[in-house]
Amino acid sequence: MALEIERKFLLAEFPDSLVREGAIVSVKEQRIEQTYLAIDDTQELRVRKIKDLASGELEFTHTFKNGNGLVREEIEYSISESLYEQLMKASGAIPLTKVRTTAEWGGMTVEIDTYDQLELRVLEIEFDSEEAATRFQAPDWFGPDISSTKQYSNKTVWKKLQERAD
Repeated sequence: MALEIERKFLLAEFPDSLVREGAIVSVKEQRIEQTYLAIDDTQELRVRKIKDLASGELEFTHTFKNGNGLVREEIEYSISESLYEQLMKASGAIPLTKVRTTAEWGGMTVEIDTYDQLELRVLEIEFDSEEAATRFQAPDWFGPDISSTKQYSNKTVWKKLQERAD
């Protein structure tokens, strides 16, 4: 099982000025719709529909995650559009939608998620080791570190979205 080691930050605004200056170089933009099929305190099972905004290419994934915080186990693989649609229909859930901007900054890859259904913007950075993640000193513009703050996790945000729909 692969490990996902990432830090998350609550970004106040999209860093447009850094993009204009060339300090951040956008690599790709994707529209992501994700729905959770099963959730508990430490595990999640989700599906995603990912659309590349430049090419229009679609990808569908099924993901299992185990754990909370900085280091989690993750298994992710591609599924067919047909299977994705069947799972979405069976779940009856409202997908959480966001635009993900993948960019290069300071020799690192960052992902900036801007959510559609609520005012939330999160910056994520993945690391090769837990030591590298804990050593990393984030610049002020990243905002507060929310890596271990459950209220900003995708599954918590998705649950709140489902409650609003009821």
